[in-house]
Amino acid sequence: MNITVFCSANDVGESYTNAAREFATLVAKQGNTLVWGGSNKGTMKVIADAAQAAGGKIVGISVEKLKAAARPTADEMVITKDWPERRAMLLERGDAVVVLPGGIGTLDEITEVLEKKKHSLHSKSVVFLNTDGFYDGFKLQMERMDKEGFLPKALAGYMGFADTPGDAMRYIESYGRERAHSTT
Repeated sequence: MNITVFCSANDVGESYTNAAREFATLVAKQGNTLVWGGSNKGTMKVIADAAQAAGGKIVGISVEKLKAAARPTADEMVITKDWPERRAMLLERGDAVVVLPGGIGTLDEITEVLEKKKHSLHSKSVVFLNTDGFYDGFKLQMERMDKEGFLPKALAGYMGFADTPGDAMRYIESYGRERAHSTT
């Protein structure tokens, strides 16, 4: 399975990098491919390092403006012309989407993924790795949107939240089993 990961290109706190490293190691050890923003900086570098150290394959999707920061040792590196093309390719190349703690760019990417899911343009699992409660505020906002009728389908139809890297992998795996079961 190809797992697209949205995360930060900034250096962040140890609890976030430890969880990111653990998640990427799980991705690789379970035989999955890590698809990510292609940067060789910050959390993006941490997950690429961890996946490769665990024997996994990594596919980077970067953008022309940032190609100087692209990881030179990726198994595959795609350079897109702009951010919309990059976001589209990150979604297209993944079978599941995992959102690690990140900044404005991460929110930009994931809100587009959720909007496309709302319109049934994809049915991939989306899970937020909620390290140290990083996404508690976002989860609360989404729950309010659901409760007050702003979402056309139940919140659980869009995403899940996981407190640990292992929980995030279990969410992806169970989502895949549920989808396979519902189509038989």
